[in-house]
Amino acid sequence: MSDSVRAGRHRLNFSPGESLFVHGASFAHLGLPGILFACVAALVAGCVDAMVGGGGLIQVPALLFLMPRTPVLALGTNKVASFVGTSTAAARYLRVTKVEWRETAPMALVALIGSLCGAHAASLMPATLLDSIVLAAMVAIGIYLWRNKTLGVVEDLRFDGLVRIGIMGTGGLVIGFWDGMAGPGTGSLLIFFLVGVVGFEFVRASAVSKVVNCATNLGALIVFAPGGSVAWGLAAAMAVCNLSGALIGTALAATRGSAFIRKIFFGVVSLLIISVAGKLAFG
Repeated sequence: MSDSVRAGRHRLNFSPGESLFVHGASFAHLGLPGILFACVAALVAGCVDAMVGGGGLIQVPALLFLMPRTPVLALGTNKVASFVGTSTAAARYLRVTKVEWRETAPMALVALIGSLCGAHAASLMPATLLDSIVLAAMVAIGIYLWRNKTLGVVEDLRFDGLVRIGIMGTGGLVIGFWDGMAGPGTGSLLIFFLVGVVGFEFVRASAVSKVVNCATNLGALIVFAPGGSVAWGLAAAMAVCNLSGALIGTALAATRGSAFIRKIFFGVVSLLIISVAGKLAFG
């Protein structure tokens, strides 16, 4: 992943014979079946991501499958669709869930800074090291969640005032840096941090995480977009589908509650563990 981010700083070039739809406002030379496949993946990813994060687990592999020769284009296109879906989910959550902006806004700001720093530092970190770190983190999260049956079902705030703002800001900076390096599971890590460390219940944690994730996605786009690493036609189509999925996901989260989100979150963490472990084992 880090090599892809590094390459994303340079404009991609395609030979004239590849297709008329290969760059700029394009569909990355995909046919209709490929476009439909990407859109379905974006719809499902938007739904899952709106509830518990981890939408990239679905959307990124789908794009890499369709564009194996241009992984940078896949990552940049993914970020556009994710940003639209995450922004939609954040707006929906803010309508039904109370969010304290004096603590959420600083967390989002430092997460944006962390994402920018992470994107620029990506070339300095071996991809296998990043994957090993996230695998260890996801295993620890899964065990902790399994042993604490009520975690995130009932709110149990552990800090107050400026201390909470400082802790949330620190978490936002670290996780934002991780997202800037194209690290997987950013949304899930944000939710677990807000539930396991700060003490939010899952619905509130999902709302805050979406606001922060918007900032980290924006930071990544600031790096990707100027380098020409976005297939804008495909990104727009996927963004509409990701947005639709986000509406479905936020509606499910609001109506089914924290106990339901906890189950989905545990499932996504399990899939992330399998995905990252498989990547490390088989490349």
